[in-house]
Amino acid sequence: MPENRVVLITGASSGFGRETARLLLGRGFKVYGTSRNPSAKPQESGVGMLALDVDSDDSVQGGVKELLDETGRLDILVNNAGYVLTGGAEETSIAEAKAQLETDFFGPVRMTKAVLPTMRKQGSGQIVNISSLAAVLPVPFESYYAAAKAALLAWSEALRHEVKSLGIKVSVIEPGFFKTNLGNTRKTTKHTIRDYDELRQRATAALDEDFENGADPRLVGEMVLRIITSGNPKLEYAVGREKRYKTLKHLMPQSIIENGVRRHWKLDR
Repeated sequence: MPENRVVLITGASSGFGRETARLLLGRGFKVYGTSRNPSAKPQESGVGMLALDVDSDDSVQGGVKELLDETGRLDILVNNAGYVLTGGAEETSIAEAKAQLETDFFGPVRMTKAVLPTMRKQGSGQIVNISSLAAVLPVPFESYYAAAKAALLAWSEALRHEVKSLGIKVSVIEPGFFKTNLGNTRKTTKHTIRDYDELRQRATAALDEDFENGADPRLVGEMVLRIITSGNPKLEYAVGREKRYKTLKHLMPQSIIENGVRRHWKLDR
């Protein structure tokens, strides 16, 4: 049976967002996407693109109002927009750390708060937040990205309880490594400390390799489709080859997991 529900996807101009938009469009959903500058990249035909910056209260409120003025309803929000900041925990300035959380945590919070009044009035709605396996298996030299994604996971679980009786569903997707532009567009800290140089370079080289060998981002789009067509979706869905490590972390001794992490990121000589 064809779908006609209205979907809004943040960060829909590339990567997970674009693949999700393309997939849902093919299934009959009415799809809208957001991008800070939609005209800068070729867009998927049939996807209504909104100029929207998830870091800005005014931009979010204006974008959501524009969508609702056109459609009169919103059934599904997919919070996907984000970026990666690479740098040691000590090397990262407070301003850089705040900027990371502004986009990757408060961005989804801002979007969700903007759409919840409409969903509550409808008595239905669904929110899918794109977190990361880094929320449970943090990557060295990306500590604030992991912190933002872990905060998003915890916040989503609390939100799920709060809105369930109002007819609103909340789920979180935790991707591993995928071939997206996330690695190519990642930001780096302005300040570096010499003592970390060798460790950071080895870890970053391993990270580049993981992105290069990453899975097809369409898998995340397929997971979004699975969640929003499920009658009773779960809270968490890990996606990608690395998802097995989340299970292992809860089963194996901490020392074994730690040694494996350090070996993977080449942190020991």
